[in-house]
Amino acid sequence: MLKDQRLPPQGGLPPAEGAGGAVVEIACDESGFSGTNLLDTVTPLFTHASVDLSVGEAGDLLGVLRSGSRWSLNEFKSGRFLRSPRSGEALEWLLTELSGRAHVLLVDKEYFLVTRIVDLFLVEPTYAAGTRLSQAHRPAALALYRAGRRGGRDWGNFLAAFVRLVRTKRRHQPDRGALERFFSARDSLAAAGLGAQADAVLDGLTRTRVEEILARLARDDRSIPPPLEPMLPALAETVLFWSGGRRRVLVIHDEQSALTAGRLRRLQLMLAYGGDHPADDDEEAVALSARTSPLAGLVSVDSRDDPRVQVADLLAGIARRTPDVGDGGLLRPFLSPTSLRDVGD
Repeated sequence: MLKDQRLPPQGGLPPAEGAGGAVVEIACDESGFSGTNLLDTVTPLFTHASVDLSVGEAGDLLGVLRSGSRWSLNEFKSGRFLRSPRSGEALEWLLTELSGRAHVLLVDKEYFLVTRIVDLFLVEPTYAAGTRLSQAHRPAALALYRAGRRGGRDWGNFLAAFVRLVRTKRRHQPDRGALERFFSARDSLAAAGLGAQADAVLDGLTRTRVEEILARLARDDRSIPPPLEPMLPALAETVLFWSGGRRRVLVIHDEQSALTAGRLRRLQLMLAYGGDHPADDDEEAVALSARTSPLAGLVSVDSRDDPRVQVADLLAGIARRTPDVGDGGLLRPFLSPTSLRDVGD
């Protein structure tokens, strides 16, 4: 292969033919993706940004930002943008131009892990988990998150044990050593006396239930969303925001390994029917969801070829690097109120 030759983007979900209703085209990208290493201290936050700009509008916006700068025509990254001498002025201009045209979902990875513990081991895991369609169990997750952070090393050990426990591998049975380390870490954390609400969550992590879920993961039960992947709930929230219950959303997304066709079909099905959706082997339900779901489809692109995705990437990086700006400043109007973070912390 020639050095400058690029493979076509992989993955995605083509929109169904003959689907009716209004469709809006949204370009998206993320920042802070670290695979299953959700405890990476360098990137504690994950952000997913989306814009409804046209290709021309996005190109003009980037052209203004690049004018008089040394930025590459193919790369426009938030780190260099925020370090530039006139970053404050440029940021204010950018966000003014994006007013009403952009959306950002912010995920605290540590809090996300706690929601996964609750959604996997205390209730039936679904593709709705982690979105506004599944909020009933957020208080339990929030109580454990707030109390657990006072647990010092035991808290870190507990989260690390969970990550190791559910990190998917090609195996035919659960890792018994990882299972024992998880329960040992749980018992050590519980001994710290975190309070009634947090203790109730820890007590609910029964060996029978955990082993049942691990067995399903080992069998590659695809009704369970990937345990360590914040991209899917972030994408679901993005679609729900832009749909507004009135229109379908065609997503243009930078190529992302987490967005496989199978996962996107299950997400499409969930968004069509809500949290209590049919099984993904119900061919009639799947076909109907392809025509009616708020998620019309997802097209994978190379960000270097689409200025809309470059703008989304820039906004996602800015939000990840300066989250405090959103708590009372410039980014606040863009941040989703259903972001997976503790707004009271």
